[in-house]
Amino acid sequence: MTTTAITNIGSLVTNDPALGDGTPLGLIQNATVVIENETVAWVGPADKAPAADEAYDAQGRAAIPGFVDSHSHLVFAGDRTAEFNARMSGRAYSAGGIRTTVAATRAASDAALEANLVRHLDEARRQGTTTFETKSGYGLTVQDEARALRIAAAHTEEVTYLGAHIVSPDYADDPAGYVALVTGEMLTACAPYARWVDVFCEKGAFDGDQARAILTAGAAAGLIPRVHANQLSYGPGVQLAVELEAASADHCTHLTDADVDALAQAAGTTVATLLPGAEFSTRAQWPDARRLLDAGATVALSTDCNPGSSYTSSMPFCIALAVRDMGMTPDEALWSATAGGARALRRTDIGTLTAGARADLVLLDAPSHVHLAYRPGVPLVSAVWQRGRKTA
Repeated sequence: MTTTAITNIGSLVTNDPALGDGTPLGLIQNATVVIENETVAWVGPADKAPAADEAYDAQGRAAIPGFVDSHSHLVFAGDRTAEFNARMSGRAYSAGGIRTTVAATRAASDAALEANLVRHLDEARRQGTTTFETKSGYGLTVQDEARALRIAAAHTEEVTYLGAHIVSPDYADDPAGYVALVTGEMLTACAPYARWVDVFCEKGAFDGDQARAILTAGAAAGLIPRVHANQLSYGPGVQLAVELEAASADHCTHLTDADVDALAQAAGTTVATLLPGAEFSTRAQWPDARRLLDAGATVALSTDCNPGSSYTSSMPFCIALAVRDMGMTPDEALWSATAGGARALRRTDIGTLTAGARADLVLLDAPSHVHLAYRPGVPLVSAVWQRGRKTA
């Protein structure tokens, strides 16, 4: 088995306080990482590194774990430039815009949907993302939801059934009938391709009772719940996520004190996943990350990459937004975009650079991870290893 040592790392983020400086990032200066096949074999100070078969000189660059993007919507077709342009000219965002993408996605071929997915994955990987979750939700028929998940499952193990994105236009006059479809025939067709079940619990989409029925049915089929919660308004989404022990409550923009307390008490089970790209793209209120962190909640950052409300695949951009507008420190934002995302996916093999972890590593063309927020918009990713293989 061939081993590769990435040497001369100026500053290494391990996300393991026991390995480094005692902070949550576990920083090691002048470090080496040894990779064996798909796994990290050794991490530590360069002067203690074991011999390896090959070496890659990082030339003093900072190294971080690959980003874990735990919330995206990448199986879609069409373009919503006109909607974005209108919104930036003063029209408020609403969930109804999803219907535009539904029509385009239904009309697209499997090959076109997969090509678009792969294009976005390549784009994200060049920006340091090595793990991503993605959802269905733009088909809203049994056949279209199942094919979206089948296409996604060929590219990631983190696939989410989101038949409950909005009520299908086909059931506009029969929401109860659509919930029955989502919890019945559609779930049966989609469950074999998915790990997760999600619901948009929001005015204009699904109320608390409908969301509970959908998530409960998904759990009975072996899927783990996640929730689009409290994005556009105060509502039951966060409390429902905690009640059902969902892996994450995503968005968390409008929170009561009771919501924050619930997420803090459930910090070991339900992650508050914040999606600043959505607020940036809709000129909406920013989530208050500082409030959640100070309360003790576990926080993740993700892109929410989708064609309507957050058309970005850049985790570095989301880190910069979180630091600038959501009260996070650069250290907190990076942890949330790596280890936090892994927690939201209930994974222990990613989001860290420790012995036994998957060898997902990003070199930055900078001496410190702080440059991700310090130099927003600058393409700082110098090299990417995914499962031990250099991909960018």
